Amino acid sequence: MAQKDTQTAEQLAGAFRALSNANRLRIYQVIVSHCREHGKADLEDVPAGCAFGDFMKRLNIGAPTVSHHVRELAEAGLIRVERVGRRRYCHAEPTMQAQLAAFFDLER
Repeated sequence: MAQKDTQTAEQLAGAFRALSNANRLRIYQVIVSHCREHGKADLEDVPAGCAFGDFMKRLNIGAPTVSHHVRELAEAGLIRVERVGRRRYCHAEPTMQAQLAAFFDLER
């Protein structure tokens, strides 16, 4: 197996581990859906990423739990987190989305 294939397999395995938790899967679904609806974030204007408070309201999950799950998703490369003032916003990582789509062959 080539180095790139091994690296991609490791990245996908990490993503699948992160998404194997129901709360993380739901948070990731909210982020992806939000980013699809609102497009790419322009942090100089209004951030298009999901704010942490959105997860707590939509999914009825407490702040410490949200922070833990968001950290796991970020470490797996599924999302990136950006701070704007006191708020933190999550954005889906398009590279990982493309890797997942290619793995599942969703482009056909």
